[in-house]
Amino acid sequence: MKTSTISASAARWGMGLLWVIAFLVLMAGDAVAHGVTEGDKGYIQEITGVHLISFLYLGAKHMVTGYDHILFLFGVVFFLYRLKHVGIYVSLFALGHSTTMLAGVFFNIGLNAYLIDAIIGLSVVYKALDNIGAFQRWFGVQPSTKAATLIFGLFHGFGLSTKLLDYDIAPDGLFPNLLAFNVGVEIGQFLALAVILIAMGFWRRTTSFGQHAYAANVVLMCAGFILIGYQLTGYLVA
Repeated sequence: MKTSTISASAARWGMGLLWVIAFLVLMAGDAVAHGVTEGDKGYIQEITGVHLISFLYLGAKHMVTGYDHILFLFGVVFFLYRLKHVGIYVSLFALGHSTTMLAGVFFNIGLNAYLIDAIIGLSVVYKALDNIGAFQRWFGVQPSTKAATLIFGLFHGFGLSTKLLDYDIAPDGLFPNLLAFNVGVEIGQFLALAVILIAMGFWRRTTSFGQHAYAANVVLMCAGFILIGYQLTGYLVA
């Protein structure tokens, strides 16, 4: 009886985690796009030179508060049981977003923030559909999950670079500051991923995980559609 109660509680906690993230996406509005706060933006615009700690902190904050990134990571690791596989997929995602984030800012590649964030929302929808086997059922093919993770990582990176360009960073010390920001992003990603994996570890030990897996990915897909809707609405009215 006690074990059954613990298992039921863990299952509810696992589903609850995803519902909380989805609720935050729904209520966050503009914060969904992990936008630049006025305080952070003002501080960055005032300083020049190398400020590694500041940019390290901003990078970590950017990732931890980026609900779209967290939702995508949640979908990526949902059915990954071995740390080796988690490491491969997270590394592909990191390679993608690091490449376009650094290149986007360093070469001043300006993209429409709303459209990029809508594509990031699409990545969440895609991953949820992939997790429930929709592509195999609908089209009879299974797209490469590794290639998709890398490609969507590139778009996530442009989302980061687009926000970074809003900082109007001084050219003095730009490259080391960008590297520090990227390291901060990876630290934030590691922290978010650690929480997700711990929660998933408890949830997977329950007998109801298989029953709730489909529903969880439907919730994930709905959160992705909400993200897309917010960003396309912003694009149309901006």
